Amino acid sequence: MKNTRFDKSKLPSRHVTEGPSRAPHRSYFYAMGITEEEIHQPWVGVATCWNEAAPCNIALNRQAQSVKMGVKKGGGTPREFTTITVTDGIAMGHEGMRSSLASRDVIADSVELTMRGHCYDALVGLAGCDKSLPGMMMAMVRLNVPSVFIYGGSILPGRLNGRDIVVQDVFEAVGQHQAGNMSDAELAILEKLACPSAGACGGQYTANTMACVSEAIGLALLNSSGAPAPYESRDQYGDASGVAVMHLIEKNIRARDIVTRKALENAARVVACTGGSTNAGLHLPAIAHEAGIDFDLFDVCDIFHDTPYFVNLRPGGEYVAKDLYEAGGVPVVLKELAKAGLLHLDCITASGKTMGEELEMIQGEPDGKVIHPVAAPITQTGGVVGLKGNIAPEGAIVKVAGMAPEHQVFTGPARVFECEEEAFEAVQARSYREGDVLVIRNEGPAGGPGMREMLATTAALSGQGMGKKVALITDGRFSGATRGFCVGHVGPEAAHGGPIALLRDGDIITIDAIKGEISVALTDAELSARKALWKGPRATDYASGALWKYARLVGPTRYGAVTHPGAKAETHVYMDQ
Repeated sequence: MKNTRFDKSKLPSRHVTEGPSRAPHRSYFYAMGITEEEIHQPWVGVATCWNEAAPCNIALNRQAQSVKMGVKKGGGTPREFTTITVTDGIAMGHEGMRSSLASRDVIADSVELTMRGHCYDALVGLAGCDKSLPGMMMAMVRLNVPSVFIYGGSILPGRLNGRDIVVQDVFEAVGQHQAGNMSDAELAILEKLACPSAGACGGQYTANTMACVSEAIGLALLNSSGAPAPYESRDQYGDASGVAVMHLIEKNIRARDIVTRKALENAARVVACTGGSTNAGLHLPAIAHEAGIDFDLFDVCDIFHDTPYFVNLRPGGEYVAKDLYEAGGVPVVLKELAKAGLLHLDCITASGKTMGEELEMIQGEPDGKVIHPVAAPITQTGGVVGLKGNIAPEGAIVKVAGMAPEHQVFTGPARVFECEEEAFEAVQARSYREGDVLVIRNEGPAGGPGMREMLATTAALSGQGMGKKVALITDGRFSGATRGFCVGHVGPEAAHGGPIALLRDGDIITIDAIKGEISVALTDAELSARKALWKGPRATDYASGALWKYARLVGPTRYGAVTHPGAKAETHVYMDQ
């Protein structure tokens, strides 16, 4: 019996399923056991970033099966495909980290090409690690198809000596071991216990931050990001997401109907109030770019500044993602933001209902431990702060969640390193001084290339007990697991001749996260004189291949480090072709 809920004549899949001229295409579909009825239904791409690289992605292929059942239940024909992902925990601390941020855009590109090439009508995307979440959401908004995002879920915490442990503890233990405060045997025990299951890193690092974003921005069903990856109860959200995308097709609700300026503001709120990863300051502008919306690092940071921090999660706080889920999850957090008038409730969500309608159904209240009441926050301003000044005319970002106000202002002499390896060697050798401002440059998106995260260096500092005694600034990035006074995303980057390229050992740098300022004690004339002597970008070994291509395409960090002109340059929309 023909499905009359959907007008196939207006869907992209008609180009491969309808009419006598598509008989060759249909012959391929029959070869895979697809029925005649299924051929003439809407086709839904079910995309995962499954791979065997790390626990964050290992459960995605199994979870995709529940999504496909939901699509079928809703009257659609699901077609599963996979794309790459680079997992930061494995790529961390070596050359592999150059591949991480570039992989975000490869994910978006590969999903776009697969959807376009096969004329799929809608997309359900499953992702588990840092860059795969924004990469999948970017593809949804770029294609502007009916879309539902679903997170693969967080890892369960390990347990040692009566307390929960996560991978951040292992990175910091390397510094303790190097300092002689931990034995080989103790380190071996810790590394074997820290990660006991499938799932993404358990603190409010980049993966869980962007998972919270997926709900707040409206692309994911409420509470779908909460349950840890090993919980088979996650399947109900996969099934529901498959059903939901069919409703979106029926109502012609597309990704850009959901991802509006107001939705992006909601997303920035949830990053701030949870003390989320500074990487959100990169990914939210990139998602906005795909929709043709002006929403850069400064816009994100303005919202961070006006948002109280009230969710007590690691690394700045005490709890992990599993604890947030058990306390009611993102819906309770959003409800608190709404109580304070900090949430746009008229935004449409993946359910087809508005955010306000969704939150009316949420019964949970703050537990006072993981989720504090918004009226009694941990701090009055967000856990992430934007900075600007003569070192960073295009901005910079720092996470201050869990830091006392007296530790949010720092002045000291610069100790300049030309790359992360130089800095890590100096930290390991302790050839730096208390009070120094460590400067790591040439690690931006173009100059790195790839804008590496500096977790190995910052974790070593924390492990040595020096996290509060020095500061660090870079045109690269920091892991969501980074602690200490660490400023990232300094722009313009050194490779583009930004002021960070002109700094010298001994220059006095002041970072003031309370005022939102970062400056060096040099006049404009002195900086100009140094600029005249600057010899251009530092050479790298990446003279061909994907990273060469990325370095030439990538734009400024302030706008999300994107690699194409975005929706403003569109001359056609995929869904309407």
